[in-house]
Amino acid sequence: MFAVYALELAFTMANLINLENVTKSFGLKTLLDGVSLGVQTGERIGVVGLNGGGKTTLLEILTGIEPPDEGRVSHNSELKMAVVTQRAELNPEHTVADVVLAPLGLQTFEWASNAAVREVLSGLGIVDLGLDTLVSRLSGGERRRTNLAAALVQDLDLVVLDEPTNHLDVEGVQWLASYLLKSKMALVVVTHDRWFLDTVATKTWEVHDGTVDTYEGGYNDWMFARAERARQADAIEQRRLNLARKELAWLRRGAPARTSKPRYRIESAEALIADVPAPRDSVELMAFSKKRQGKVVIELEDARVETPDGRLLVDDLTWRLAPGERIGLVGVNGSGKTTLLRTLAGEHPLSAGRRIEGKTVELGWLRQELDDLDPTLRLIDAVELVASYVQIGKKEMSASQLAERLGFSAKRQRTPVGDLSGGERRRLQLTRVLMAEPNVLLLDEPTNDLDIDTLQELESLLDGWPGTLIVISHDRYLIERICDSTWALFGDGRLTNLPGGIEEYLNRRAAAAAAEGGVIDLGEKDLPAKEEPKIDAATHRRVQKEMNALERKMGKLRDAVAKYNADMAVAAETMDTAKLTELNAAMNKAQDELDELEMQWLELGEELE
Repeated sequence: MFAVYALELAFTMANLINLENVTKSFGLKTLLDGVSLGVQTGERIGVVGLNGGGKTTLLEILTGIEPPDEGRVSHNSELKMAVVTQRAELNPEHTVADVVLAPLGLQTFEWASNAAVREVLSGLGIVDLGLDTLVSRLSGGERRRTNLAAALVQDLDLVVLDEPTNHLDVEGVQWLASYLLKSKMALVVVTHDRWFLDTVATKTWEVHDGTVDTYEGGYNDWMFARAERARQADAIEQRRLNLARKELAWLRRGAPARTSKPRYRIESAEALIADVPAPRDSVELMAFSKKRQGKVVIELEDARVETPDGRLLVDDLTWRLAPGERIGLVGVNGSGKTTLLRTLAGEHPLSAGRRIEGKTVELGWLRQELDDLDPTLRLIDAVELVASYVQIGKKEMSASQLAERLGFSAKRQRTPVGDLSGGERRRLQLTRVLMAEPNVLLLDEPTNDLDIDTLQELESLLDGWPGTLIVISHDRYLIERICDSTWALFGDGRLTNLPGGIEEYLNRRAAAAAAEGGVIDLGEKDLPAKEEPKIDAATHRRVQKEMNALERKMGKLRDAVAKYNADMAVAAETMDTAKLTELNAAMNKAQDELDELEMQWLELGEELE
C-alpha cells in the first residue's frame, strides 16, 4: 500500500465539490436531509445503501444534474468531471468512434497510437464492438461500456460512476479496478460489487434515512464499522447485527488475498466475531441433501453442447452433480454459461450424449428474463401463488417473512406487480423461486439489481439451504462466499475445474492471451505488474496438455470420493461398521491421490505465470 499512498500524497489535496446542508425530497419521502459532504482530489469514494435510499439522487446533486431543494452545492472553478449514469443516453445515429474518440479530436485510425486511449478501449472490450458500429446496434450493456470508455479516455479531475460493473465480466471488473487505482483522478462510485468496493475505495459513504455516514476504507472496513455500531443497537437491530457479524467473520477467516489490508484494529475484529460460527456446515448440509435427493441429481454423459447458432461449447463432457454440491460457473460474456445452465435444466437439447435427472429433483431456476406476471396482482399475492410457507434449512418462514428478508417491507408487499421497478421484479422472481422449495437451484446472475444488504440476506439464506447449487455470476464475493468449487468455460470445448477459484481463472486467461501474442492487463492491488511469461509457445502447449491430463484424472478421483461418501452414508444407516471402515480407508486413499494430483497441477500452473 505504500506505493499507492505515496502516489496520492504526491500532489496537493484540493476541494473539488462541496455539499452544505443539502436537502432533497421526492413526494413525501426525504432522501437527503441536511447533508454536508466534500470530495477531495485523489479520493476514491464508494457509495452504498439500500435501493431507493438516495444513492443515485446524491450523485445527481453532487454533479449538478439535479438541484437540491435546500442547501448549497459548489464546484471547483477548474473542475474537469465526467458522469456515467445507468441510463447510457447516446445518439443512436452516432458510431462508437463518435462517442469515444471524436470528443478527443481523434480519427478512428489514430486511436492505436495513443497509449492511454488504447488501454481503455482494450480493457473495456470496445475494440471488439467495432469502432464503426452504430450505437443503435449496441445492446444496453454495450452502450454502458461505450459510455464508460468515453469518460475514462479523458483527462479528468473526477469521474462519477453509477454501477459501472453491472455489465462487465470478472476480467472487466478487475481491469477497471486496476485502472482506477493507477489513475490520479478522484472517484465517486455507486456500486453493489463488494470486491470492487473493497479494492478501489479509500472512503465509503452509506446513504440511509436521509443521512450519509462516512467511513474510512472500503467494504471490509465498512462492515467492521457497521458491526460495531449494530452491537450497541437495541433488539430491533439484532438481525442486522448478526448479518454484519457473520459477514465480517467470513471476511476475516477467508484467504488474505480476498480483501484489502484492514485499517481497523485486528484485535477488535477478532473479539467481535469470536462466537460467530462458520457460515455453513457443508458436511451436514451434504448429508441432508443426499436424504432429499438420493445419489443422482443431474448428470451429463459424453455430452456435446452447442449454442443455438451451432457454436461448440463443450464436447465429450461427463459431469455428475453431487447432492449438496455448490458450483460457481465463470467465463467471459458470450462464453455460453447460460446455455450450459439451460442444458442442465433440460431446456436446451444436447447435440450428442445424454442427460440424466434424478427422480427426486425439484428444480428452481432464476433466469435473467423476468417472469410474466399479472400486473394487477399484489406482490405478496404473487409470492403466495407459489406457497404460503417455505422451509429453508431448519427454519420455516412465511411468504411475507421471506419477502421481507429479500428487501420488501410489509407496506411494499401490498404494491401491484405492475408498479414495481425492474430491480424489484427481479427480487420478486428470486423470492418466488425460493418459495417453491427446490432442491436444485440454478442462479443466473442473481446479484443484478440487489443492494448489499439484500445480497447479505440472500447469502445468509443460502448458507442454510440444503441442496445442489450452480450459480453464474461476475460477483467475486458471491462466488467465494456461497460456492465450494469454481468451473470455467474458456472457449476450448471443455469445462475446466479451477481449484484456485477466480484468481486462477484470471491468471489462466492472462497466460493464454500472452501465449497467443495478445495482452490482458488485469492488474492486481498492491502487487507489481506481472512479468511477461518466460516460456515459449511450444512449452506452453506441453504444460497445458499435461494440466489437461491431470484435470481428467482429478475429475475421476472426485467422482470416486463422492461415490465413497454416498456408500458410507448407506453403510452408516445399516450400522455396517466393517463396511464403513473399508470405505473410509478407500476414500482417504483416493483423497490423498487427488491432493497429490492437485499439487502437481498447481506446480505446472506456476510454469505458465
